[in-house]
Amino acid sequence: MAIFLDETSRVVVSGMTGTEGAKHTRRMLAAGTNVVGGVNPRKAGQRFGLGSQSLPVFGGVQSAVDEVGADVCVLFVPPPFVKDAVIEAVDASIPLAVVITEGVPVHDSAGLWAHAVAAGGKTRIIGPNCPGVISPGKSNAGIIPDGITGPGRIGLVSKSGTLTYQLMHELRDIGFSTCVGIGGDPVIGTTHIDALEAFEKDDETELIVLIGEIGGDAEERAAAYVMENVSKPVVGYVAGFTAPEGKTMGHAGAIVSGSSGTAAAKKEALEAAGIRVGRTPGETAALARELLG
Repeated sequence: MAIFLDETSRVVVSGMTGTEGAKHTRRMLAAGTNVVGGVNPRKAGQRFGLGSQSLPVFGGVQSAVDEVGADVCVLFVPPPFVKDAVIEAVDASIPLAVVITEGVPVHDSAGLWAHAVAAGGKTRIIGPNCPGVISPGKSNAGIIPDGITGPGRIGLVSKSGTLTYQLMHELRDIGFSTCVGIGGDPVIGTTHIDALEAFEKDDETELIVLIGEIGGDAEERAAAYVMENVSKPVVGYVAGFTAPEGKTMGHAGAIVSGSSGTAAAKKEALEAAGIRVGRTPGETAALARELLG
């Protein structure tokens, strides 16, 4: 099984006709994703060539929902236009919006999230500044390389795109139900806790890998959630053990204040919740193998 995304998902790509949107739409199609079209108001009604295939271009997300039943929107929209593009997807009540774009102003991220909540929370937002979500062998919405691993028993949720890929590679022989890159910005839609809740409910996910990084308190809050609500084994990794003290590192969300938000403090909180934490990706993968038997 999988969470958030599966072989029945019908994906529309906002920004498909741009350079990055076109490149990654080709990759999604090659991975077997059911991409049903793109969104570009200036090219509505046209068809856009993607190698041997061509897809319809819609004037808005609502048209894609109405005409081809789109239920996932992947956004490759430039930062100044992300807020309006996500609000458009929310207003179309599309169940899942995956925001790949980085550099989205925090004020805009807060605004689009507030709009989604006010609209009744019908749209799950992943990102911004994320690699997307992949259910190997079923569907791939975003920029995660699909050839790293196959379907399997592990669920993965991560702040970091590259660490998502590395853990997928380290555990490729076991495979994954779904890998979710939630992004590392200060304001994001789907959180570690949201993914943990979904993996806990997924019958075929046997173990969860949680990847965090220095800054903020998302991992501490996830640890508290695991302690109270998750029965499955969880393995953690926190990037930033060697980060210089007092220096802002990495993503915009990686802000450390005193001891709050350090890798050591996060490791301590996770281990207090019964989560085994590796100090390197390789050690984390070894812990996962040990727990899976």
